[in-house]
Amino acid sequence: MATPVIMPRQGNTVESCIITKWNKQVGDQVAVGDILFAYETDKASFEEEAKVAGTMLQIFFAEGDDVPCLTNVCVIGNAGESFAEFAPAGAEPAPAPAEAAPVQAADAAPAEEIAETPVVMGSMKISPRARALAEKSGADLSKVTATGPDGRVIARDVQKLIDAGLLVTAAARGAYQGGLTGTGIGGRVSLNDLKAKPAEEAAATPAEAPAAAVELGAPVDDSYTEPMTNMRKVIAKAMMTSLSTMAQLTHNISYDATEVQNARKLFKEKGEKFGMERISINDIIMYVVARTLAMPEHKALNANLIDDGKTMKYFKGVHLGMAVDTDRGLMVPTIFNADKMTLKQLSAQAKKLAKECKEGKISPDYLKGASFTVSNIGSLGIESFTPVVNPPQTGILGVCAITDGVRVVNGEIQVYPKMTLSLSYDHRAMDGTPASKFLVDLKNNLEAFTLMLARG
Repeated sequence: MATPVIMPRQGNTVESCIITKWNKQVGDQVAVGDILFAYETDKASFEEEAKVAGTMLQIFFAEGDDVPCLTNVCVIGNAGESFAEFAPAGAEPAPAPAEAAPVQAADAAPAEEIAETPVVMGSMKISPRARALAEKSGADLSKVTATGPDGRVIARDVQKLIDAGLLVTAAARGAYQGGLTGTGIGGRVSLNDLKAKPAEEAAATPAEAPAAAVELGAPVDDSYTEPMTNMRKVIAKAMMTSLSTMAQLTHNISYDATEVQNARKLFKEKGEKFGMERISINDIIMYVVARTLAMPEHKALNANLIDDGKTMKYFKGVHLGMAVDTDRGLMVPTIFNADKMTLKQLSAQAKKLAKECKEGKISPDYLKGASFTVSNIGSLGIESFTPVVNPPQTGILGVCAITDGVRVVNGEIQVYPKMTLSLSYDHRAMDGTPASKFLVDLKNNLEAFTLMLARG
């Protein structure tokens, strides 16, 4: 019996997902566990596994399509089975790309189209009707043959592209410059084709132009373009919103990391039988941050500023955002109620969420709801930086590398392990003094970490 495959709902607030890659095509054999397609939300990427075996009977959406959750994406069954009842409204069946934009076919251009004032696109003249059809269907105009008066592209020319399957997916249209052979569904030019082009050109250059020596120092344009991923666009928009709508300021403070280092050494050497050998310095810092934020005098940092800066939303628990670097971009999962966790619990949850982010399997429900964020780039040797606040949060803590600090104790120069903490905060939500007091309390708590841990 034919079985439809739906677009999963990754989190309660996710309404649609973008298909990024098809691993199976119509007619392919499918086994249980095979990866059918990859897709992404605005935060994470996922892969959909086959739950049944059979033949791929039909694919309803192309790479780059934004598909509503719980909509049928494809159908698996026995060859020859009917699947028409599973076709969602507005979908594009893979074998018939020409059906994606049905239009009036005509051997001759209508008189009213000839009378229209042509639109100039680069060196191409195109009728408004043809242009509208091309935009609607995604026709690859770089392959068009103009048959209208004075070399004008008219609707029947665009229709020939559609009939021949010379199309570009919606996701690839913005960066497509023409001339590629599509490998997507029905021969469409997809994002994967755009990404593959620079590599193909680089590989082809030595063979095609072996004598083209480049004079060192001479002007040259060796640039190329790539479309931004959906996730990168979301990050870019969030960062621009943050910096353009907040009164952000950054304070820096350093603390003596001796006690934190000693605790980390103890966990590593003797913590195995307690399940604590993998606790990291970052886990320790987040533990102390959560408990410092829970102090009533620091509630303005454990908050969101909402309603265009008119309302402060305070949290009873500390829901700690943790910046995680992934191949797809920065992700910030939330450790909910971090202030109520033991160090061991917090460490385990942090590692679980980081792993899910890197694998692209994080639930979107864990990518929201943070009251404050910690961003640690100390492992890269960064000694100071200006982290950007994640709106609508009011603060973010940047954790830097441990370096050798120098101080004078009883008249003698002493070298000690120094770590800098960089707090960026929204000056609309608080003034500099309370922000500085948070850093001072955090410094004191870190330098007395063992006592804080004993207190619980």
